[in-house]
Amino acid sequence: MSALTASRLAAILDAAGTPGGARAVDGYEALGGGTYNSLYRVRLDGGGRLILKLPPEPGTPRLTYEGELLVNEGEFYRRAGGTGVPVPEVVRLASDSLLMSEVPGEPWSAPAAAGLGDAEHDRLRRELGSYVAELHTVTGTRFGYPSEAVATAGTWREAFGAMLEAVLADAERFGARLPVSGERVRTLARAAAPALDEVGVPALVHFDLWQGNILLTGEPGERRIGGVIDGERMFWGDPLAEFVSLNLFGEPEDDPALLDGYRAGGGDTGFDTAARLRMALYRCYLYLIMLVEAVPRGYPPARTAVTRRTAGPALILALGVISTTA
Repeated sequence: MSALTASRLAAILDAAGTPGGARAVDGYEALGGGTYNSLYRVRLDGGGRLILKLPPEPGTPRLTYEGELLVNEGEFYRRAGGTGVPVPEVVRLASDSLLMSEVPGEPWSAPAAAGLGDAEHDRLRRELGSYVAELHTVTGTRFGYPSEAVATAGTWREAFGAMLEAVLADAERFGARLPVSGERVRTLARAAAPALDEVGVPALVHFDLWQGNILLTGEPGERRIGGVIDGERMFWGDPLAEFVSLNLFGEPEDDPALLDGYRAGGGDTGFDTAARLRMALYRCYLYLIMLVEAVPRGYPPARTAVTRRTAGPALILALGVISTTA
């Protein structure tokens, strides 16, 4: 994690052209929840607030795709900002910081949201589904991560292949314990690769839409989605990949309200055999990230054990889908 000092904050605000610069700051505080970048809330005189994200110190161990994550996040907000999806506004993006507006709400994963009734829960999932469909109308020119920490490509097959290979190489580099060999994953992925050729347009994919990255506003019974945040893991790719983080260990059909909202927003939910095969590939990719990142992050043994107990079998299951379908 990267520490913030008053002088560093002053330099960032001055570079951003914030009126009053450092003199306009009423204070700042660290925010929890992140496992890689550091997050701060900056309070301005007059009641305004900004969010500042800082990358880890140079030399901090990381996965290959995590190089220049702030570039991905800035790209996500700028492109999603042209839709009706509530996202932060980028104030300034630099190699050492991302300064943005604060969007209202508390994470859906927070204890205060635990009392959602079934009707309110379903309404919010439909709202989220419509926002996801809107995100997927935004298109790019190349496939992959905007940061190019993993090389972008003109085809989704090439870009996703590079993304998968990068995390498998990371597993070998960090000596991560996987429930299956990297060569087995590579063999099955090559067999399934032709299904990736059905994706011809790079769509905006957040790829981390768990409830901690969805902010809710309003009183109980009248809550709405106030913000979609933490777009640092976005890439240009297949919209189907979104359903992996939306339902981490399940199927899209397990969330009918979200699918209703996605369809109402114009999203395609015709999940044929090729679509199921592609989703299995994307699950493999995400589960591998979860299993490998525990090593450079230095997660406590208890947390690592939980990840192995959940993501490990899920990876085997996804590979089984590929082996019987490809």
